[in-house]
Amino acid sequence: MKEIIIIGAGPGGLASAMLLAAEGYNVHVYEKKSYPGGRNGHFQLGPYTFDIGPTFLSMVHIAEEIFQQAGKNLHDYIDLVELSPMYELQFEDRRVPMYRDRDKMLEVIERHFPGNEEGYLRFMKDTRKKMNALLPLLQTRHHRLVDYLSPRALKALPQLSIGKSVYDVLSEYFNDEQLKIAFTFQAKYLGMSPWECPGAFSILSYMEHEYGVFHPVGGVNQLSKAMAKAFEELGGTLHLNQGVKEFVLEGKKVRGVRLENGRTEPADEVIVNADFAHSMSRFVEDGVLKKFTKEKLDKRKYSCSTFMIYLGVDRKYDMPHHTILFAKDYKKNVEEMTKDMVLSKEPSIYIHNASVTDSTLAPEGHSALYILAPVPNNYAEIDWDEKEAAFRELVLNEVEEKTGFKDIRNHIKEEKVLTPLQWETDHYVHKGATFSMAHQLSQMMYFRPHNRFQELDHCWLVGGGTHPGSGLPTILESARITANWIKERKEVAL
Repeated sequence: MKEIIIIGAGPGGLASAMLLAAEGYNVHVYEKKSYPGGRNGHFQLGPYTFDIGPTFLSMVHIAEEIFQQAGKNLHDYIDLVELSPMYELQFEDRRVPMYRDRDKMLEVIERHFPGNEEGYLRFMKDTRKKMNALLPLLQTRHHRLVDYLSPRALKALPQLSIGKSVYDVLSEYFNDEQLKIAFTFQAKYLGMSPWECPGAFSILSYMEHEYGVFHPVGGVNQLSKAMAKAFEELGGTLHLNQGVKEFVLEGKKVRGVRLENGRTEPADEVIVNADFAHSMSRFVEDGVLKKFTKEKLDKRKYSCSTFMIYLGVDRKYDMPHHTILFAKDYKKNVEEMTKDMVLSKEPSIYIHNASVTDSTLAPEGHSALYILAPVPNNYAEIDWDEKEAAFRELVLNEVEEKTGFKDIRNHIKEEKVLTPLQWETDHYVHKGATFSMAHQLSQMMYFRPHNRFQELDHCWLVGGGTHPGSGLPTILESARITANWIKERKEVAL
């Protein structure tokens, strides 16, 4: 029975752990933190519960399929609530709810953006075709350049919108700038600008409008908790509070790991779910890697970061579950974050008001609010010790003045702020780039670190730093690709 070690109990690590444990492998997951989930974990401030990172689920069928492949039923572990509206967009002059329901969405467009109804219908029809062509690429490994000549790749090629950005693609369907933003802001899920994000990722907004947006009762962290529980039921072992210090190497072969407590654990295969750039900068001595040295990793492009404010407040706000507040000059805000690498004086802000849906997160009449402002990653060298307090005030001013979340400061009972510096030091995210390596075509598929890591034998990758990329659905797909590949190699050996 093969021994498999997985470094990190994030969603990618737990999903691959489930799948491999179900196949009879002896799987051990080592997690540095005291809880499973990584950035998909949770924490509490007094009686308030918060997700650390992801705050909604889409494409739930992927999680359902992974549980099914492991002989489990996702819905035995979590209770999902579909949100309607999915979220509300706050522009300077209007609040625009966004719906999965086609008729409701058409009513919204007719009311706020008349004349664009036909464009919405065309977008959904065309992008359904694009999704069907691209999905096989996102579900299949890419470790050889010749893979680009495969029938699935050649079929998908016309759908990649090469040379176009997400904004360019949506401009083919809509003539109103706010409506374009409503269907392109999802590039932020990859930490990128809609004006730079490859046009293929127009599928991001389609995925929400086609498959819906869901909230698990207790928070999105419940997905990781569910996978951890199922993994242990399948005979796997989860080691919390046990971080990995380095690989045990024999030449270019990974033979196991050395834990931070000094203990050495052997393994036939090692899967890395830790942040890719962070782990390869620390788990491997200088001189071992050639393509992914520290110097070459620094030359890669990375996503933006996020400035987080978690608030427990003694008030219930009659506002949607998800609100996105856009800067008046959204393009300027995005360019300041991704190109100029400076803090915006008018940031765009996301507010997660999950207590309006889920009574388990805060006491009666109270709310657990999660406020996020995308900001530059730590390559910007912003002095967060100096800037944190002022930027917090700016964010709260914007929220109180421009949204329905009024007078927040007078209701705060608990608070935590998380800066890009803390993403790097406390959560081990390379340069605080919370959406991992950026998603330009030059860093996608074959050109992204491979699921079977190309520089070390018996070393595998899952998570946002490998193919197919960041975001919960794609991270789960990375786990499925890696687990199936390990199983396939075993069957070939037999």
